[in-house]
Amino acid sequence: MRYKTDLEAMVLAALGDGPAHGYGIVRTIRARSEGVLKMGEGQLYPILHRLEEEGLVGGDWEMQDGKPPRKVYTLTEAGHGALESRQREWGAFANAVARVFSKKHEAEAAYDHGAPSLEVRHA
Repeated sequence: MRYKTDLEAMVLAALGDGPAHGYGIVRTIRARSEGVLKMGEGQLYPILHRLEEEGLVGGDWEMQDGKPPRKVYTLTEAGHGALESRQREWGAFANAVARVFSKKHEAEAAYDHGAPSLEVRHA
């Protein structure tokens, strides 16, 4: 697992339902994780800038009455594809971890039936 790209995946997932500004992304991640996952601006904005540079996220400035403009982010077509890919990877990872935590014979049976293998990477 790569911690940096795991955070990127969460940002992509938060944008999966539609456009959001930075605080909205943070709120979505916190709400969907029932308060377990918290991300600060110091983490979020470098990730958003990197995702913009990679063409996965687009950002447009939105004017507000009596307030400073704010940038609203959306997934690009490539961003939707990256989100789908990362969701599959996370599903495979979560299933693999569940098998490791399961009883020994259950894990061995899954492996013997050709379950796909995952490479664990360190950041």
